[in-house]
Amino acid sequence: MKKILRELSLSTDASFVVKEEITSQFAAPFHFHEGYEFTIIVKGHGKFYGGDRIMNFTEGDMYIFGPGFPHYFINEKSFVDSGELAHSIIIQFKEDFLGHDFYLKPEFKIVKELFKLAKRGIRINHPTTQLKKLIFEIHKQKGLKALITLMQLLENVSSLQKDKITMISSEQFKEPTRAREGENRLEAVFTYVLENFKEDVNTKKAASLACMNEAAFCRYFKRRTHKTLSQFINNVRITHASSLLAEKELSISKVSFECGFDNLSYFNRQFKAIMGKTPFAYRKQFL
Repeated sequence: MKKILRELSLSTDASFVVKEEITSQFAAPFHFHEGYEFTIIVKGHGKFYGGDRIMNFTEGDMYIFGPGFPHYFINEKSFVDSGELAHSIIIQFKEDFLGHDFYLKPEFKIVKELFKLAKRGIRINHPTTQLKKLIFEIHKQKGLKALITLMQLLENVSSLQKDKITMISSEQFKEPTRAREGENRLEAVFTYVLENFKEDVNTKKAASLACMNEAAFCRYFKRRTHKTLSQFINNVRITHASSLLAEKELSISKVSFECGFDNLSYFNRQFKAIMGKTPFAYRKQFL
């Protein structure tokens, strides 16, 4: 899938960007930046597609994206229908926002190591109240106070133990090439799948959204995503199933049905192939 480069819009009186998004649903396209980004989900839940991986997201989640890391959040239909507003806070800055030799200082060695990892995308597992507080403070502050708090955030995150972070993309992930808005042909397909995976996703419909015939679309989709459309859909469904198994007391057959599978045996095989364990074994670890 092609990714859109979104430039960082710095003001004349600040070296980094702080944005708050409160809307009916997250609407940014599948995009990437030339700089770094901290994102915290204040309100909302749904599916997150980052790099080469699909994950669930929910309120309280915190992410770090490096230059060239493509990402996309889409709210669950149930959340949109509830009438609640999606809410996130985003902090963005370029690598040289404090000068070209900033990361050469010995005190910033651990920050440099963090930023190297961020090129594959990072999710912070169960961020502490202190980490969340720092982001909220940066959002409220101005000038030097905000910059000092950002330094505190970088220090705290860089000092986290390895079990506190999850690398989002695989080591095989490649940074995208620059693309113009009009070239992002699979954006509508991506949204269509994530919004309708519980139902019968139609290849003909997906191809029409990409303005292609079915045969050409299937080849194009595989070339861009390294998955067939069926594999992509199953990844979305199994990602959703993992959240249901962890959070809700539904039977495994009910979870299978809720995720768009009409055959329990097929669901079990797909779940084990993607997650590395059976649905029963996966649920057992949360009991």
